[in-house]
Amino acid sequence: MALRLWLVVMALCCASAAFGQMGSLTAHADIVGAQGQKIGTAVLSQTDSGVEIKLDVAQLPPGTHGIHVHSVGACEGPDFKSAGAHLNPYGKKHGAENPEGPHAGDIPNIEVGGDGQAHTTIIAKGVTLGPGANSLFHDGGTALVIHEKADDYKTDPSGNSGNRIACGVIQR
Repeated sequence: MALRLWLVVMALCCASAAFGQMGSLTAHADIVGAQGQKIGTAVLSQTDSGVEIKLDVAQLPPGTHGIHVHSVGACEGPDFKSAGAHLNPYGKKHGAENPEGPHAGDIPNIEVGGDGQAHTTIIAKGVTLGPGANSLFHDGGTALVIHEKADDYKTDPSGNSGNRIACGVIQR
């Protein structure tokens, strides 16, 4: 009986430790502009509903901008094509409003104020900081990319969001 009780206690301790680790998964990215200068940061945290991204950026054109998780952890300016396509491990089409979508890396637009700054929190529902095909830590890494225009949430492959104007490699 004592052995059974000990086994139950050990199992609960291990489960608690695993849950605690999952709840404390975090990452960050330094966001750079086209000329390679740091223009902001992103802090990422695993939540029950996806990955929360706290974004603080400056020196961007005012207005609505698409932002996505791209499939390669590289940010070579000025065009940031080194970041590859959107993270899309399940072979879907782009956009939450596309009946064949969305990509795992599709996330809501951000608003940049007249001063060129955005301080916002968004949820990336299709990705995780843990293991799995949609992990932000797969081989080759991932990047957070800001586009010049708003994402229309339906046009494949990038929501007509235009050129890439800022980028940050996602790191543990």
